[in-house]
Formats: sequence, C-alpha cells, structure tokens
Amino acid sequence: MTLLSSLLDLLFPPKCPFCGRVLDTSGICDACRRELPWTEGDEALRRLSGGLRCAAPLRYEGLAKAGLHRFKFQGMSSAAGPLGELVARCAAEQLSGEFDTVTWVPVSAKRLRQRGYDQARLLAERACALWDTAPVRLLDKTVHNPAQSGLKEGSARRDNVRGVYRAADPDGTRGRRILLVDDICTTGATLAECARVLREAGAADVVCAAAALTPLRAEKAAPDAKKG
Repeated sequence: MTLLSSLLDLLFPPKCPFCGRVLDTSGICDACRRELPWTEGDEALRRLSGGLRCAAPLRYEGLAKAGLHRFKFQGMSSAAGPLGELVARCAAEQLSGEFDTVTWVPVSAKRLRQRGYDQARLLAERACALWDTAPVRLLDKTVHNPAQSGLKEGSARRDNVRGVYRAADPDGTRGRRILLVDDICTTGATLAECARVLREAGAADVVCAAAALTPLRAEKAAPDAKKG
C-alpha cells in the first residue's frame, strides 16, 4: 500500500455503501450482506418490453435503496466499487457469453455537472476492471429531460426518453453484442430506448445489467429513482 493510499484511507475510510459503517477495506459489511434484498432464481433476469433482458443482483428496496441513494444523490461515488462488483458477478452468471462490448446509460451534461460523476459509467468501469477490460462510450444523452421519477405511467416514461440519446460511435457499435449498464431498472423504458438507438446504429444484440430492479409489485408506484 502506498503512502498516498494510506493517507486517503485515513482521511476517507472505506464505508459500506448500504449502511455507511466504516470498514477496514472497501466492500460490503457482513450484516448488510445478510440483510440485502437479493434477487433469486428467475427474478435476477427480468424480461423487458421488446424481449430485452436485464440482470440485477438486488431488488430496489430496503438497504439496497438506501445504498443506491447514497451512491446516486449523496456523493458516495466510492460505492461504485462494491456495487460494480455485484453487477459484474450477476451479469457473468446470467448473461455469460452474450456480450463482447460494455457500455452504459449516460447522464446529461447538466446532470454530470451537478453530480460530478456519471453513476452508470462508474459501475460499468468497475465491472469491466474485474474482467480486465474497459467500457466503451457508445451513447450520448443530448437532452436534459425531466426525471423519470415524476412519471407514473409506462407510456409517459417511454415518451419522456424517446429521442434523448444518440449513438456516440456507430463504427464501434456495428456488429457488436453489447452489455448496457445502468444503476436501477424500474419499467425498463430508459434501457429500451438506449437499446433501440444501439440497434439502429448496427449493434448485433443488446442485453442489460443494473445494480437493482424495482420489484414488480412496485412498478406502478412512483419510484424515486432518477436518471439524469
């Protein structure tokens, strides 16, 4: 361990992203591992509209919801480490061999300035680090649209994201089997729109992974997961 990393650990000790407990090393505390709302069996791979599939290790409730709020809205970018590892493990288990390129759902330029980081990109980078590769920017968000959280109906959510993304690298997209990473999947409207753009740019296939899925029983409620 270098002097710099030791100093950083002293000033900013690693914390469990779900409960905020200070840890000796980066990761998830044992208590939270026992209590987290893990997806199980078929629940870990949800089929979205148009046949799109999304793998996720957690349900967006309880401790998982608290942790993702810290990560997304409270500046806890360090949570990308353990959360990205969960995404990587789940994607490998559920979608192994189905992708050769990894990208992410980008936030708008305005949201990036406000937040200081793109949470989905951090997840994708951490997941790829475990696979000895790196994600590729294949999408841009060109419109700072209203947050999906304020929309209850699936049709309104689909309309809200239609046309707000564009292919950032058509040549790098063409013929690729892509894993599209996001933080939370609610109705899947955002993932579906991004997948549509990638397919129109020539992607051979698109599958998805997220840190958490909104429980099916809660999809018709107005969740507070926001995408910039």
